[in-house]
Amino acid sequence: MGVKQVVRALDAFPRAEEHLLQKTKSGAFVSIVGMVIMSTLFLHELSYYLNTITVHQMAVDLRRGENLPIHINMTFPSLPCDVLSVDAIDMSGKHEVDLDTNIWKEFLQLRLNSEGHITGTEYLSDLVEKEHKYDDHKGNHDDSDNKVHLQGFDRDAENMIKRVKQALANGEGCRVYGVLDVQRVAGNFHISVHGLNIFVAQMIFGGTTHVNVSHIIHDLSFGPKYPGSHNPLDGTERILRGASGTFKYYIKIVPTEYRYLSKEVLPTNQFSVSEYFSPINEFDRTWPAVYFLYDLSPITVTIREERRNFLHFITRLCAVLGGTFALTGMLDRWMYRLLEAVMKKNSRSLVR
Repeated sequence: MGVKQVVRALDAFPRAEEHLLQKTKSGAFVSIVGMVIMSTLFLHELSYYLNTITVHQMAVDLRRGENLPIHINMTFPSLPCDVLSVDAIDMSGKHEVDLDTNIWKEFLQLRLNSEGHITGTEYLSDLVEKEHKYDDHKGNHDDSDNKVHLQGFDRDAENMIKRVKQALANGEGCRVYGVLDVQRVAGNFHISVHGLNIFVAQMIFGGTTHVNVSHIIHDLSFGPKYPGSHNPLDGTERILRGASGTFKYYIKIVPTEYRYLSKEVLPTNQFSVSEYFSPINEFDRTWPAVYFLYDLSPITVTIREERRNFLHFITRLCAVLGGTFALTGMLDRWMYRLLEAVMKKNSRSLVR
């Protein structure tokens, strides 16, 4: 066999078959169907390639000495702002009642009427500053002046009791939102009436069973949101009617990093939660509250955005388009031979 014959044998494009050189209606139909299929598959593969995917990886959390931001946005429809306080405690022993200026300066409480409309706003940082000024002023006077200020405090307490009772009669509530910046250790924070003097609280509510801690959690998160994130407590509503008790949310925080295609890194946290409600009776000495008890996982999750490999896209595209072309070619061949067989059979019957 000569060289020319060997080269000719390697030809991958031999002379087309006879049915491929004839234009037929069946061939046109198969061609149209094939083009529609190939166009659809091409668009699907292109969309599949352009869409980003997320890859999850887990590793031991090595971060130390960072703070944990807690974003809160809650509504208490049955408690006025004057009686609510946010207390925080962590495993390091740090315990803050009513919090301090550094925490409260981010908070804003909105007064709501029974219809849910805002009737006023109150910045908690201003209240803290007034309290500090009052303490400094009180410390610069003698014992006789202290008695006058003590009587003034009693008058303030009486005015607050009357104001709170009137707000409760009007069905006012309170909305609390802001950011708590706590240490990155296990702990809890709770929203309750614990900031009140026990005798003042008793005069306002008449007992622990009359404190209604019904609440709506609009948002509770431990860091900024990222694409696809979901906070399980968002939109939670717990409304008590004719009952009282303490709500406890046990939260497991998972440190998370979200890496965008642009290599930008967003540090945040995911969490899971379980819930427990403890009813209170008239003999209990504890006051109802809403507790959020959190603990941190030692495992961190990295979510990374990726785009599929371009060569992988070309390989899939060639496989899809080539397979469709080969399939339509076989279909056209079978249809041509079938029609040819039917036409020969009909011509023989006519001759007979």
